[in-house]
Amino acid sequence: MMVDMAEGEGVADQGIRVRLDESASRIDVSALKEWLERETLQENVRVIERPRGDVPDGHMGVGMELWLVVAGSGTTVVVDRLLDQIIRAVRAWRDNRREVESGEPPRVRVEPVDLDER
Repeated sequence: MMVDMAEGEGVADQGIRVRLDESASRIDVSALKEWLERETLQENVRVIERPRGDVPDGHMGVGMELWLVVAGSGTTVVVDRLLDQIIRAVRAWRDNRREVESGEPPRVRVEPVDLDER
């Protein structure tokens, strides 16, 4: 995977998108965001909650996704390592949610993204 840095040190062009399915509630999105913030524990990673780009106007439901944005040099290596870490963290969050809430947790898709998609 090749990464082109934008002008200026510390500008990210890659990150990770965490997208919950339609069954996710606002509480699920917030809880997963907090979980990922605790699990990443890296200065150069920010977890951003934003509207999903694939949801049409007027869509019923939460329609939110989380983006983990990585800033700094060596972004490719950081994103690759972070992707594995986030996949494990999401699995742990889903297991935990099964224990503390009724019903099956929402399905979650984790994938690297080019931040130019924003």
